[in-house]
Formats: sequence, structure tokens, C-alpha cells
Amino acid sequence: MSVQEYLDKHMLSRKIEDAVNAAVRAKTSDPVLFISNHMKKAVSSVITKVKARQILDSRGIPTVEVDLYTNKGMFRASVPSGTPIGMYEAVELRDGDKGTYLGNGVTRAVRNVNEKISEALIGMDPTLQSQIDQVMIDLDKTEKKGELGANAILAVSIAACKAGAAEKEVPLYKHIADLSGHSNLFLPVPAFTVISGGKHAGNTLAAQEIMILPIGATRFEEALQMGSETYHHLKAVITEKYGAHGCHVGEDGGLAPNISSIREGLDLVKEAIGRTGYNEKIKIAIDVAATDFCIGAKYDLDFKSPNKSGQNFKSGEDMIEMYKELCNDYPIVSIEDPFDKEDWEHIRNFCGLGICQVVGDDLLMSNPKRIDRAKRESTCNALLLKVNQVGTLTEAIEVVKLAKDAHWGVVTSHRCGETEDSFLADLSVGLATGQIKAGAPCRGERLAKYNQLIRIEEELGDQAVYAGEDWRQS
Repeated sequence: MSVQEYLDKHMLSRKIEDAVNAAVRAKTSDPVLFISNHMKKAVSSVITKVKARQILDSRGIPTVEVDLYTNKGMFRASVPSGTPIGMYEAVELRDGDKGTYLGNGVTRAVRNVNEKISEALIGMDPTLQSQIDQVMIDLDKTEKKGELGANAILAVSIAACKAGAAEKEVPLYKHIADLSGHSNLFLPVPAFTVISGGKHAGNTLAAQEIMILPIGATRFEEALQMGSETYHHLKAVITEKYGAHGCHVGEDGGLAPNISSIREGLDLVKEAIGRTGYNEKIKIAIDVAATDFCIGAKYDLDFKSPNKSGQNFKSGEDMIEMYKELCNDYPIVSIEDPFDKEDWEHIRNFCGLGICQVVGDDLLMSNPKRIDRAKRESTCNALLLKVNQVGTLTEAIEVVKLAKDAHWGVVTSHRCGETEDSFLADLSVGLATGQIKAGAPCRGERLAKYNQLIRIEEELGDQAVYAGEDWRQS
């Protein structure tokens, strides 16, 4: 590496120029000492080491954890994982050795961090997030990060973000807000999973999740209390109707009674909300995940039933009518993935009715090209942000900007395979998404995010603003 290349990599040429200009402005009697001290402060912290390892996520499946070191300490990050992996999202690199972790090992991704990414990043300024992410993107050289693995790249990207915040001596959420170019900070409305179905639970409910949104709370702390109390009342309601065995939980911590009808689930949730006394303050959301039960042009609402009658197949038009009736009968304000990921026609027709927020998850996969198409065709009005579908923090910030430019809502989302990393909480505040989906108000990997939001609200003090009724406009 030439001297100029070294200076360019570490942005030293600009910092030297800044130091000289500062000395001139200060009219110091000892400019050499002044410039020396200025430079020490300017380059006080660089990346000195990046070390990855294989850990297990909340499902007991391997994922990547990274320790990134600077002169200021060690900064740790781990990445979540979801199923199924969509064809339009960044590639999660797995070993494929069926004899070890059933093929789910991530030792190749770990090795890529330790042997390739680490070497490329050592000496870089951790505050230069976009440059760090671009170095990894250039090193990978593939469109979907299939060479190094998006799981390897994202873990380093998040760890670098934490190191950057420490270098600037600001909270993580503030650093993220700075990176995104705005100053608004909002505590998001949580979408608590209270009933699990679909492929996330062992019951026969086709829809993947029923969630509650405490939009009537005045603070996040109050919203978390509402979520917890409703969850426990729901557990009591289910126990009374189905016995204790009805309180098994799904992958996201939602209760999973043996129900097959979405109305049956909604009635349970409505009764639980009624027992809390929060009727006017809590709204309901559904994650249908309809791609999982779309067969050709039909939707099989009995797709998990061992004794199919063949009577529960729905056309796209039937599904629209069903959603209209549900929104009329229950306080539903948001529906995620109401149709198959390629059923652009029916989701466009449904979104056009304007009866609730229509969230694109499988439809969009946090992919800029899919988002652009959805914007042009008005097929949804909210983005479900899953950072691991993009692969770097910088690209995640860009897709949020795309969504906000279209005046969409944004839901910062977890994955079914989560870790104890609370980064998602800071991300939701820093990007002012207004909504966060992190699972049920139980289980450590879910509560890590919600509890961090409590800490952030406390830290902000009088400056803390809970999105509340403005959950879509933040």
C-alpha cells in the first residue's frame, strides 16, 4: 500500500488539512503541538481487530456473532435469521454439511470475517459507517452478498455502528439518527405478538400472527405495561377455554392455542383486551404471511390441517372480502402480507381500499427494486424493515428513506430466529420508524429489544416522544 493509499483509506489527508486550518484559526504560538494534539484526537480510535464466532439463535440454529475492537474497547453484535429465505433478499451463508447442525452451520461465514473482512477493515475509522459497509460490499463482489455471506457482513456492520457511537461518545440511537441524516427521535409503537400460527406454531391457524398495538399509550413504558397485561389476560382466557395446554407458545413467543379460524383468535384477543380496560387504547394487527399457503391462484386456509375438506380454498377476491369483514368487525389497523409475494394484483386492489395499513414483508423483502415497483403500482403503504434481508446498515437506511419518501409507514422488525442483541431497539428510535415488531412481551431475545426501549426513553427524559397515535407519520 502506497503512502497516499494509506492516507486515503484512513481519511488522514482531510484530517491533516482540518488540523492545519484549525491551528491557523486558533493563531496558536506552537502550531506543531496544536496540530499534533488535534490529530491525536482526530485519529484516536480505529478498528484494530475483528473476530467472529458461531453462536445459536433463539431456535437453536447457528448464527454469526462478531466482536469488533477499537482503541476504545470491544463492541459485539449478532445477526438474526428468518425462514423461509426469500429469493430477493441478501444471501445467508450456511455450510450445508448435513452432519453438523443439519447443514445450518455458519463456520464459512465466520471464517470470512476472521480471514477477509477483518484484514480489509483494520485501521478504518469506525464512525465512517458507509465507507466500512462499502468496503465489505466491494470485497464480496456479488449482488446479494453470496460470497462472504450477508450474515457475516451484517454482524460486522452492526458492530462497527456500535463502535462508531462510542467513538463519538453519543448513544447508539443518536449515532444512527446522524447516519440517516435527520434529528427526529421517536419511541416506536410496539406490535406485540400475542397469538402465533402459520409456520411459527403447531396449531392449525393459517395466519402467522395476531398482534396488539398500544397506540393509546402516552409513553413506551406504558405501552409495554399494556402489552404485558393483555398477554397475561389472554393466557387466562385461553386457559379457561382450552385448558393449560392451549398456552403453548410459537417461535416469536405468541400463545398458540389449537385454533384454526382467524376469527376465533381475534375473539380471544378482543376478550383479553376487554379484561384490561384498554379497549380504546389498543388496536390489532395481523401478519397473514399468505405466501405460505398460496397454491396456484388460491389460498388454502386449511394448509396445516391433517383432514382437509377442500372447502376452505379462497380466491384473491374472497380474501379481500374476508379482510374487509374482519376490519369492520375488529379494531384492525394493519395487515401484513395479505396475499402471496407475487400476487401484485390483489394486494394492489386491497391497498386501494384504504381501510388499514398494508405492510409488505414477503412482497418487498426490504429489496430496493421491489420497493420501487410497489411505490409505482401502489401495492402497499408500509415497509417491514428486516436488516438482514439487506445486509448492511447503510443499505437499510437507504430503503427506509425510499419508504418514507413515499409517505409509507415503516415497521422495524425482528426475525423468528433472534439473539439477545438489542440493536433493533436503537435502530427503530434512530430511524424514527414509529413502529417496532419484536415478538411477544415474553422470552429474553424479544424482551431485550423492549427493555432497551425502556432505557432509551428514560435516558431521553423530557425529550422522549412516544409515537402513539402518530405511529404512521413519524
